[in-house]
Amino acid sequence: MGDASPSPCPQAVHGERLLALLARDDLDAALDAGLMEIAPCAADCGCVTRLAPVWDAQHRLKTAWEARDRHRARQARLLRRAAERDARRAPAPSTPQAPRPSLPPSAAAILARAKARAAGHKATE
Repeated sequence: MGDASPSPCPQAVHGERLLALLARDDLDAALDAGLMEIAPCAADCGCVTRLAPVWDAQHRLKTAWEARDRHRARQARLLRRAAERDARRAPAPSTPQAPRPSLPPSAAAILARAKARAAGHKATE
């Protein structure tokens, strides 16, 4: 039979599509097409150098996402510390006290007896 042509690089078609999307600066479409999932093939086929912009874009995105995650963690940490600081600075909440009677119990009893006597005298009049 004839010459058996070598099989194309498994990354070739996918990598070329990603290169085209990156060349158009369509990062969202490149991400949807699997930019972060593609990996250099193990074969020595030249795709590593040909797809260098893909690997570079992956590296930049990973670095940016890691920086964003660190920033979000820092913001959460700062908000938590500020809340803790504000809680320490806030005055302690006052405990509600039971309403105090306007008269001591003995005086209230004397007043009640006097009111009863006065009501009895008015009823007899």
